[in-house]
Amino acid sequence: MLKEWVKPQKPSNEELTERLQAARAALSAQQMAIKEKQLPVLVIMDGWGAAGKGSVLGRVIRSLDPRFFKTETLGKPTEDEVRRPFLYRYFRRIPEAGKYSFFDGSWMDDVTRLYLAGKIKESEFKRQLTSIKRFERQLSDNGYLVVKLFFHISQNEQRKRLMTLSEEKNTSWRVEKWDLWQNKHYEECLNVYDRYLDETNQFVAPWYFIDGKSKKWAELQVTELLVKNIDIALKNTAHSVPLLQNTFPLKSVPKLSEVPLDQMLDEETYDKKLHKLQDRLAALHNEIYRKKVPVIVGYEGWDAAGKGGNIKRLTAALDPRGFEVHPIASPEPHEKARHYLWRFWTRLPKDGHIAIFDRTWYGRVMVERLEGFCSENDWQRAYHEINEFEKELYDWGAVLVKFWVQIDKETQLARFTDRQNTPEKQWKITDEDWRNREKWDLYENAVDEMIAKTSTEFAPWQILSSNEKKFARVQALEAVIRAIEKRLDS
Repeated sequence: MLKEWVKPQKPSNEELTERLQAARAALSAQQMAIKEKQLPVLVIMDGWGAAGKGSVLGRVIRSLDPRFFKTETLGKPTEDEVRRPFLYRYFRRIPEAGKYSFFDGSWMDDVTRLYLAGKIKESEFKRQLTSIKRFERQLSDNGYLVVKLFFHISQNEQRKRLMTLSEEKNTSWRVEKWDLWQNKHYEECLNVYDRYLDETNQFVAPWYFIDGKSKKWAELQVTELLVKNIDIALKNTAHSVPLLQNTFPLKSVPKLSEVPLDQMLDEETYDKKLHKLQDRLAALHNEIYRKKVPVIVGYEGWDAAGKGGNIKRLTAALDPRGFEVHPIASPEPHEKARHYLWRFWTRLPKDGHIAIFDRTWYGRVMVERLEGFCSENDWQRAYHEINEFEKELYDWGAVLVKFWVQIDKETQLARFTDRQNTPEKQWKITDEDWRNREKWDLYENAVDEMIAKTSTEFAPWQILSSNEKKFARVQALEAVIRAIEKRLDS
C-alpha cells in the first residue's frame, strides 16, 4: 500500500499559499459546527521519525480554539498502563463529543516498534491488529470521526533531517535511538509499515499518506483532508450503521422463566459453606496477585434481587488492597459525551487485581434500550461490540464472571414493601424502582435476548437463583472460584 503510493503533485507557491489560507479558515469555521453537532474528532498523525508530524501539528492547531482540542503524545507506556489491557491507554484518551484529540504517534507506532524489535511474536502482532481494527471501527460506528495520517519521507531525506537535528544542541534531544535504528533499517521498517497500513485500512477509518518533504505543503495536505472529512462526517451524523453478525461461539443459557427459584439452605449449612468458600477465595486472591491474573466480576439483576449482599460476601474474602467495587449509576456528563464503553475501560483493574461491577456495560441493551436513551441501531449494534470488548479482556488474560441475579415478581414485591415500611431501609427504594416494576415483562424479554446473544464461551452468563439470598451467595462464590481455578489451570 505505502510502496505503491504515488505522491501528489505539489502546487506552485502562490497556489499553495492561497489554498492554505482557505483551508485554515474552513477548519476554523467547522469547529463551531463540530461543537453544535457533538461530533468527536480523533486525528492520528503517524509516520517516519523526523517526517515533520510535530511541526505540522503545531501549524494545524493554530486555526483551532484551544479550549476544544487536546494533543496526546504517546510515549513509552507507564508502569500502570503496562498492567492494563492493550487498548486501555488509547481508549482512555478518546475525545468528548464536540472536541478534537490529536495523537502525535499512536497504537501503530507502539505495535510496529515492538514487532520490529522482536518483543512480540507474529501471533501477538496479528491479535493486536485485530484489536486495533475493532477499536477504530467501534469508534466510527459510535459517531467518531477517525482521521489517520501517515507522514512519508524517503530514507535519504530522513537521514539528512536526523543529522541536522543531532548537530544542533537545542534539537539533538529530539533524535531518539529508535529514529536512528529506523533509518538504518528503513527497508525492514517499510515492509512492516506497509503491512500494518494495508491490514488496518478500513472503509470507516482509511489511511491517508502525507508527503512530508515540505512543512507548508504537508500542512496543506493535512488541513484539506481534515476539512473534507469533517464536512462529510457532519452531513452523516444521523446515519445508521450496518449491524455485524456475531462471530463468537455462544453458550446456551436458560431463559429467566426456566430458572428454578426454590433452592434453599438452612443456616448451619450456609455458614459452613460460606466460610469454606471464602477461605478458598482468599487463597486464590493471593495466587492471582502473584501470577498477575486480573479478575472482573459483573453483576446485573432485578431491583432488590440481593446484588449488594452478594457482593458483600464476595469481598469479605478479599484483601482490600487488591479489589475495587464500582457501583454504576447513570453516566456523568463527561462519560455520556464519550463512547459508552469508555467509563468501563477506564475502570478496568490492573493485572493481579479484582474489579467488581455493580451493574455493567449491559445497561445499553437494557435500561438505555427500554427507556429510549439510545437508538435501536445503537443497542442492536451493542451486542457484538460488547462481545468484542469481553474478548479483549479474555485475550488479555482476565477471568470474566457475569451474574444475572434472578428473583420472581412476588419476591421483589415483598422486598420492596419491606423496604418501604422499614425506616433504615427506605433509602434503598425509589419511585424509579416502582416504575421499573411496571415494565417487568419488557425487561425480562430484553434480558433473555441479552443473555442469548452475549453468553459466549469465554464470558458465559451465570444466573443466580436469589429468592433465597443465602443460596445465591454460595452460588456466586462457587462460580467465581471455579472460573479462577479454570484460568489458573489452563
